[in-house]
Amino acid sequence: MSVARVSTYLMFEGRAAEALALYGEVFPESDSCLRDGPVYMAEWRLAGHEILLVDSPARHDFTFTPSTSLFIEFSDADAQRAAYDALSEGGQVMMPLDDYGFSQRFGWVADRFGVSWQLNLV
Repeated sequence: MSVARVSTYLMFEGRAAEALALYGEVFPESDSCLRDGPVYMAEWRLAGHEILLVDSPARHDFTFTPSTSLFIEFSDADAQRAAYDALSEGGQVMMPLDDYGFSQRFGWVADRFGVSWQLNLV
């Protein structure tokens, strides 16, 4: 068997376009495109990693969980702070930006859509 592609898949209920707009603002170096089909889907690339955002036409009894998150490494503290501030607005801070021993500056947030982000300074 040969794997052709692996992507992170984020399923929303009617807010995928709003999430994509936020992520494009937070990470202006990212790239996105919409794919046509019966279900709204967008492909978003950040640092070579592909993330698919889709709006589910069906309601579901689950949402995102922090046990699965996007781990982003920053080389610039100001960029990390800006991302932290934007992603945590209207969301939840699980670990504020701080020195936790394993990292001199790390933060963990869930954005207003429930997507979990671990933000590490390298």
